[in-house]
Amino acid sequence: MSESVYKVIELVGTSEESWEKAAQAAIEMASHSLKDLRIAEVVAMDAQIEDGKIVRYRTKVKLSFKYHGQ
Repeated sequence: MSESVYKVIELVGTSEESWEKAAQAAIEMASHSLKDLRIAEVVAMDAQIEDGKIVRYRTKVKLSFKYHGQ
């Protein structure tokens, strides 16, 4: 079995509906330009508040993908 190398990046997704959809938005956007996505680790979640109500959810994820080099 050959050895593999993975790169990890950090992204922040946003949603007006939920933290889960915010994470999904980050992963889906990354999937358009990155190949071999492997693991998404939720690092932090927060929310933007206006007039005492949540108006936007934000989820920070560490996303790993297989590194293929140049």
